[in-house]
Amino acid sequence: MTGHTWLDLPDDSPFGLANLPYGVFSLPDGRHRLGVRIGDQVLDLGAAARATGLRDAYLDAASLTPLLGAGRPVWTALRRTVTGWLSDPAHRPAIEPQLHPLAEVSLHLPFEPADYVDFYASEHHAANLGALFRPGSPALTPNWKHLPIGYHGRAGSLVASGTEVVRPNGQRRAPEDEAPSFGPSRRLDIEAEVGFLVGAPTELGRPVSLAEFPEHVFGVCLVNDWSARDLQAWEYVPLGPFLGKSFATSVSPWIVPLEALEQARTTPPPRDVPLLPYLDDQDAPPWGLDLTLEVRLNGHLLSRPPAASLYWTAAQQLAHLTANGARLRAGDFFASGTVSGPAHDQRGSLIELAWNGTEPIKLPDGSTRTFLEDGDEVVISATAPGPGGTRIGLGEVTGRILPAA
Repeated sequence: MTGHTWLDLPDDSPFGLANLPYGVFSLPDGRHRLGVRIGDQVLDLGAAARATGLRDAYLDAASLTPLLGAGRPVWTALRRTVTGWLSDPAHRPAIEPQLHPLAEVSLHLPFEPADYVDFYASEHHAANLGALFRPGSPALTPNWKHLPIGYHGRAGSLVASGTEVVRPNGQRRAPEDEAPSFGPSRRLDIEAEVGFLVGAPTELGRPVSLAEFPEHVFGVCLVNDWSARDLQAWEYVPLGPFLGKSFATSVSPWIVPLEALEQARTTPPPRDVPLLPYLDDQDAPPWGLDLTLEVRLNGHLLSRPPAASLYWTAAQQLAHLTANGARLRAGDFFASGTVSGPAHDQRGSLIELAWNGTEPIKLPDGSTRTFLEDGDEVVISATAPGPGGTRIGLGEVTGRILPAA
């Protein structure tokens, strides 16, 4: 059982008491408020605190960032409080007026981004791209199984789900071109990813160990890291992603607390290369996550990438991110990189699904795609195992492509 609430919710609701994800919403007055989703309603946390006599400045903030910096003991206490509000009928007179139908609110980016790092944690994705771009050579680079490869992205590129994405301009040079040209990307792609929101900060010079992961990561969400493959291919040697990535990265509106994903924790795939001690999780609590993503293009289901297949866990990613002493700040954000599984219908990007344009994707309306066209809408959703055989919902991250400016 997931626990009982005085709200009229089905027992199998993906947004029941076992979930309670956090977000930021506004009513017609436009003021941003902290909220918790329960079913198809949003609880105004600041208003609920005032109605119950709770004095908590974190809950009157316009984003999650102040709460993030408060740390794990505050997060745990707040989750317990919210669960009590929604499960104890004695709180119903005070709490029920602070609930708003989801259809009547606007949702926003739930935190103020500090730093953004994107990883490359899927062996299947890395191997597919290696096969495409380095035929005749090993699919994985020599370092891939020794460390979680990542790059420091642009925090200003993080946008709320539903934000329309303008096709980026940049330099590109096709293999048949003698010289580069400038213009709209012709190979605009998606990347279905899992995102991790950092709360409790650290001091410069202090690494975060695998065991400390839950003390610093507040929760989990979904990410679509839009990628201009032609811009990326021309610019990434020798320093890596730049304009091909920095135009937009969409983030889902609901941050699912780590506590809600206890039943989703799983052992990562077997490692066939010994890991250095700071990354060796053989005897550590497992932080693989059994999330099932779904990728839809214009309403058509393209794939179901399994996050349980990720070779590098989020705990290892955070340990590596801070191994050189880089400090954490409230609102830091990192993503898994494209989630892809071993099967064709588990690939999390169009470049894999259409095999770099050589195997066009057929859509129900008779059209085909190799990469995104203007007007296309992409929706990525996910669920995870919950208590008693239920499913936890992570919501959706959506975006529609507009023509280049």
